[in-house]
Amino acid sequence: MQPPVKSGPRYDNFIQSPKVRVIDDEGENLGVMFTKEAMEQAQEKGLNLVEVSPNADPPVAKFLDVGKYRYEAQKKANLARKTQKTQDIKEVKMRPNIDTHDYDVKMRNVNKFIENGDKVKVTLRFRGREMAHQNLGMDLLNRVRDDVEEIAKVEAFPRLEGRQMLMVLAPK
Repeated sequence: MQPPVKSGPRYDNFIQSPKVRVIDDEGENLGVMFTKEAMEQAQEKGLNLVEVSPNADPPVAKFLDVGKYRYEAQKKANLARKTQKTQDIKEVKMRPNIDTHDYDVKMRNVNKFIENGDKVKVTLRFRGREMAHQNLGMDLLNRVRDDVEEIAKVEAFPRLEGRQMLMVLAPK
């Protein structure tokens, strides 16, 4: 007897159910039959009996080449892993008394980051006596929120941490 299957679908002698619903290599349903009988038919065609839906009652098995089936599944998983997008957090730093042109440049960066699918952390840094005018910082962050309202939503509302005010924006 062969060693037990470590991963992937069960096939041939590893199928534990006495009866299975069989689908042949052309995709035609052959009905419910004994596992041994289905295995013999698969071997006559030079294929394996592979359990494709083990949770069904009775389990569904198909005539397939196990090596080819595993290769296709691995290829599909690699493609899915390759195409997934990880979301980064980009940071834009400002000061409460930022000039209009500087603000426009920062907002252009914020828009570019959000369109690329990244989250944006807007950091407003207070220095010295600016701490006495936190309302100016809050007004600036509200202005940022209003400017990106169409393409982003506020994930973390403005909050003060020490001498910095933070806000996190995420793409809609």
